[in-house]
Amino acid sequence: MILYFSGTGNSRYIAQLLSEYCSDELVSLNRHMRQRRLEPYTAQYAFSSETPFVIVCPTYCWHIPKVLEEFLLDSRFLGCREMYFLLTCGSGTGQAARHAEEICGKLSMEFMGLTAVLMPENYITLFRAPEPDDAVGIIRAARPQVENIAQQILIHHTIRDSYAGPAMPAPLYKLFYKLFVHDRRFRVKDSCIGCSACARLCPMANIRMRDSRPVWMGNCTQCQSCIAVCPVDAIEFGHRTRGKRRYYLFANGLQKFPNEKPRPQEPSAGRDTGK
Repeated sequence: MILYFSGTGNSRYIAQLLSEYCSDELVSLNRHMRQRRLEPYTAQYAFSSETPFVIVCPTYCWHIPKVLEEFLLDSRFLGCREMYFLLTCGSGTGQAARHAEEICGKLSMEFMGLTAVLMPENYITLFRAPEPDDAVGIIRAARPQVENIAQQILIHHTIRDSYAGPAMPAPLYKLFYKLFVHDRRFRVKDSCIGCSACARLCPMANIRMRDSRPVWMGNCTQCQSCIAVCPVDAIEFGHRTRGKRRYYLFANGLQKFPNEKPRPQEPSAGRDTGK
């Protein structure tokens, strides 16, 4: 079972490729995260698979995203006891493998390794996204990498992280979250068309529409989905995002360009059941 968490589409795209190569079920964790916040008593908390569980997600501060860790530890995994991790990153993953192994230990799962695939930079509240042509090259280069990873998973082979690096000291990791992982500087410009794409896509259910304009409620994980998906680029994060290209990768593998029609719900593809 391929389970993915994705903000701007990178990890979803990689998960889709892996699902195709492995002929395995594809599941959006974004939908389950959102449901657990909106309908906690009816949300799904158990996942069952006869094939290995593969967690696909972005790299946050050289770790597994905190919100994903919390979600996994609040879930049950039935059937196969093997768990792999496949991360998308812009440069490296630090010691994310050690973090993932700790998560597996808490879940009583067998850690089968972690590896990563380079994808276009999307964290525009701090950095810049590549130009569209450069991003195309990065996206194309990911396909053979994912195919090779799929072959290893199909034979239950342990995988290793080729993008590992030094671990961020715990105090700096906590400081990073305190300083940067929040929604206090998000604002919306007058060009907002009230389409609610940002609110519907937010995996944290953190955005409410008031008078046809988005309002952030203080429970943000900085996944970048809201600022990236806006069809008229009406969302800014203070002055840090002014003039920066928004990067969003749709389920069909095509990038977002300014002034596209809004796609308010997360697109599904292939065998993505949403279970």
